Parts: sequence; C-alpha cells; structure tokens
Amino acid sequence: MGKRVTTIPATLNLYDSVSLKNPQKRKVAGYARVSKDIEEQATSYAAQVDYYTAYIKKNPEWEFAGIYTDEGITATTTKKRNGFKQMIADALAGKIDLIITKSVSRFARNTVDSLTTVRELKENGIEIYFEKENIWTFDSKGELLITIMSSLAQEESRSISENVKWGKRRAFANGKGSLSFNTFLGYDRGPNGEFVINEEQAATVRYIYEKFLEGFSAYRIAKDLTEMGIKTPGGKEKWANSSVLKILKNEKYKGDLLFQKTYIKDFLSHKSVRNNGEIPQYYIEDHHEGIITAEQFDQVQLELYRRKKIKKYSGISIFSSILKCGNCGGWYGSKVWNSNTKYKKTIYQCNKKYKNRCKTPNLSEYEIKQLFVQVVNQLISEKEEIIKNTEEMKKLFVI
Repeated sequence: MGKRVTTIPATLNLYDSVSLKNPQKRKVAGYARVSKDIEEQATSYAAQVDYYTAYIKKNPEWEFAGIYTDEGITATTTKKRNGFKQMIADALAGKIDLIITKSVSRFARNTVDSLTTVRELKENGIEIYFEKENIWTFDSKGELLITIMSSLAQEESRSISENVKWGKRRAFANGKGSLSFNTFLGYDRGPNGEFVINEEQAATVRYIYEKFLEGFSAYRIAKDLTEMGIKTPGGKEKWANSSVLKILKNEKYKGDLLFQKTYIKDFLSHKSVRNNGEIPQYYIEDHHEGIITAEQFDQVQLELYRRKKIKKYSGISIFSSILKCGNCGGWYGSKVWNSNTKYKKTIYQCNKKYKNRCKTPNLSEYEIKQLFVQVVNQLISEKEEIIKNTEEMKKLFVI
C-alpha cells in the first residue's frame, strides 16, 4: 500500500519570519559611497543618493528607510565609515529590512569585513542587494558570489595601493613629495606646494629651540607654551612634551627633508608604522629655507643625546644635570636653604648624599658661578692652544 504525503506550505519567510499571506512592506535603505574626494566622484556620489532615493520610493512594496552615505573615505576597512556603521546599527535595531547598494566594491573591498557583515545581517533577517552584480544575499548562491566579488575587489585595492606607493617613491627619489601643512608648525603651502615660512608660527619654533639649548626641559617648554596661550601644531590649547620633542627632532626646521619616516605596512588596515629600514628613505639637503640654522639643529641633537643618557634630566636651573659628583657619580641638584628668610641661599649637593653616604661638600650657586668664570677665562687665554690640540686629536680618529 503506497504512502500518502501531504505538503504543508510555508506561511513565514525563511529569513525574516514575515507572514507570506499578509506580507508587510519592507523597510529599505540605500548606501552610497565614493572613495576619493574629487570632483568627478563627488558628482557620482550625489547621483547615487538621488538615484536610490527615487528607486526605493517608487516601489509600492517598499517603505523608504533613508540613505546612508560615506564621502571621501577609502573602502578597504569599515572602521572609519561612520555612515556604514550607523546603517548596520539601525538594521540590527529593526529599522531596516533591506539594504540596496551599487556594488560589492562600494560595500567593502575587504573580503573578511564583507562576509562578516553579510552573515551578521542575514542571521538577523536583513538582506542586501548588490545592483551591479545582481546579487541578493538571501539567494542560495549569494554568499559564494559575494566571496568571489569581494576577493576581486580586495585584489584591485591591493593593486591600486601598490601603484600609488610606487608613484610616491619615484617622486621621493626625484626630490618631490607632499606635506600636511595644516598640522605642521612654521610653514604654509606656497602656490606650487613649496614651503613658505609663517613668521608668526616660526617665532614659536625658534623659542622652543632657544629655550631647549638654554637648559629647559621639553616638559617645561610645553608648560610655558600652554600658559602663553600658543596653540599646538594640531590647534589644541595644551602642549605635551612629546609635541615639543617632535619639533626639536624634525630636520625640516633646518631646511632639509627626509621622506618615508613611516609607511603603511598593510593596505587593509592602513596602519602607519615607523620605518626602521624596511623600505628606502630619501634625504634632501637644502630643500627649502630653514627656520633655524643647521648649527642650532645639530646642537639640539647632541643635547638630546646627552640628556637621554641621564636617567632623570632636570632643567630647573642652569647647572642642573651638568654637575656630577666625583665620589659616587651622582648628579648634583639645587636646594634652597632658609627660603622664607633674608638668609635664603641656593646650594648644590649630591643627590645621592644620604643614600650612598656621599661625603662630597655642598657648593653654593655663587661658588659654582665663580669657578665657571675662572674656567672660561682660562679657555679664552689658552684658546689657540686648545683649538690646535683639538684639531690634532680629530686627525687621530679619522678613518
């Protein structure tokens, strides 16, 4: 006796559990993006917005849920695409049932990002339609096609990235390159991209170099600049010592230019890393007019190196981190005695006096100044002999 099979038709949609007998209008949103902020694609961007707005509204089975946009942003990751992230959040919150976009490459050029997002939306009953490729993600072959198209788009992005890198390195090798003048203190961009000194900002750069060579620490200089109301290169009110150090180490302020201090290691993450020799660098001397002299810059580099060897540099007074104990090797630091009386006196003593039971004597600031003057006078009187001896010593170390 044959078996009798009765088919019970589905009453709900497989993905979003919406009734098939009384279907509701789908909430549909469009997504538009262009990769570069240039005139031709700005026109394309506006056209995409107008097109998808009209396209969604004319369908009687759809309810317009808005247009989400990202303009002038690269598509290899979704981290900085605020419009994209807002759209996904709204979709997961139940505000969108269907997303329409131009193509897989407009959605993402990163295969992992693309598939992860598609699967997350699909699991929550949200479909994506890629118009150019005619792919519906609820379709059984949709994920396979998306994988293939995303991989192709990712490879295209890698190829473009390599071509851009090659072009930039050729320009660097020929002494040409660009600089973000908006966040660089002391220079403005000229009509042809050249360096033009901004005298108001240049005064701040000179102040930083002069104070550092006078013995001030980067922290002290940053504190003073903040109190003076001078804004940082990025336009902030508060200076950090790291900002001061960057200016002190930047060869552009003496008129030279070093290309490729950093580089983009991965075209997907766009993460910038310091170049420690992984790729070539290009150094151009006398590229533009310097704000400070080459001699000042070199003096600062030597002073930076000297201070780096000191575990805890102090710039409180002119002799801080300069006087060293002949007994234990500790640094001499200044102390103020009788600070609230007429007998107020500044003395210097070994900072390890009590820790190491160091017995070297204290010296008053006046005594140190007197000794300093004596040494300088001795150097002046014997200047010719000292210079001659120094020249002879230099010859011994020439390879």
